[in-house]
Amino acid sequence: MTEINPATPTKLPNISFEFFPPKTEEMDRTLWDTIERLAPLNPSFVSVTYGAGGSTRERTHATIVRLLKETALTPAAHLTCVGAPKSEIDDVVTRYHEAGVRHIVALRGDPTTGIGTEYIPHPDGYKTSADLVASIRNRYPDIDVTVSAYPEKHPESADFDADIDTLKAKVDAGATRAITQVFFDNDLYFRYLDKVRARGIDIPVLPGIMPMHNFKQARAFVTRAGTTVPDWLAAKFDGLDNDAETRKLVATTVAAGQVQKLAKQGVSDFHFYTMNRADLVFAISHLLGFRPNGAQKAA
Repeated sequence: MTEINPATPTKLPNISFEFFPPKTEEMDRTLWDTIERLAPLNPSFVSVTYGAGGSTRERTHATIVRLLKETALTPAAHLTCVGAPKSEIDDVVTRYHEAGVRHIVALRGDPTTGIGTEYIPHPDGYKTSADLVASIRNRYPDIDVTVSAYPEKHPESADFDADIDTLKAKVDAGATRAITQVFFDNDLYFRYLDKVRARGIDIPVLPGIMPMHNFKQARAFVTRAGTTVPDWLAAKFDGLDNDAETRKLVATTVAAGQVQKLAKQGVSDFHFYTMNRADLVFAISHLLGFRPNGAQKAA
């Protein structure tokens, strides 16, 4: 197993949060209530997702700009290659740079016809995320570029070697950080990290953590993207379909246990998929030792 230096007992890990742009006024209020609750934990950055084919492009941009104007948070804008020519995507990058954004999460994106269908690049677009990374870094060297990683390999990859070839291409193009797809078995993460380091890839690989607010919905979502939901995890939510409060307690316990075990093995960065909800993520961050406005205590 890859050696990760155990975290110094008095040193906190780094945390970051992912949000998605709101579609309605009610969702907008929920998002900003969540941001207000989590911002005092001083995350390293917060990312905002981007829909397939740019379907949320303007909402993503508006959320990012508001984060810059109204908070002290460092926003990272998601960007995909899907459904647009290079010139259009380049314009989006330019707009972000002009607004003050210096961190982009560069992704190929899912096919517009849905996960599991063939990905067909736009005829005048970027064909791969590595191409997108290279373009961003060549045009704006001051932009930090994060990419995706897959502890269970990307569903379209032939095998792990091919999958890590893809990650290596993104790193060679200038990516400085990777965030993993959700996983629930920590051994998957460490085995993946072994393979990544063996290929000479030394960028940080942040584990992506998703508290299961609604187990059935979350399971359907993550399994489409290739994540295995183990039987032991499903068993913990058995019989709780109509008991939201207990589901929250179980979800917090499970995710907190996963994170604390990773931290004890020296993992120093965590990225939380918040689903625009603060409660579970705040609780887990608290257990890691985070306190609002810098009054942290090592866990």
